[in-house]
Amino acid sequence: MFSNVHFELAEERVERERDAKVAAARAALKKLGEMQCLDCGLAIAPERRLAYPAASRCLDCQIHVEREAIGR
Repeated sequence: MFSNVHFELAEERVERERDAKVAAARAALKKLGEMQCLDCGLAIAPERRLAYPAASRCLDCQIHVEREAIGR
C-alpha cells in the first residue's frame, strides 16, 4: 500500500510544519509589546518589558486578567 517513501515524506512534512510553528512562536516572543498598558494606560515597567518583551499589560493588570481567567 504505502511505501517507506510515503512515510518519509509525511515525516518531513510534519517536521517542516513543526519547525515553522516554533519559528513563529519565537518571532512572536521577540516582537516588542506595548510601551503602555492596554488596560490602564500606564507605562509598562522597564523590568517587565525586559523580562517579557511582548508584554501588552502592566504587571498589575496582567495579574488581574489571569485571576479573572481562573475564576478567582
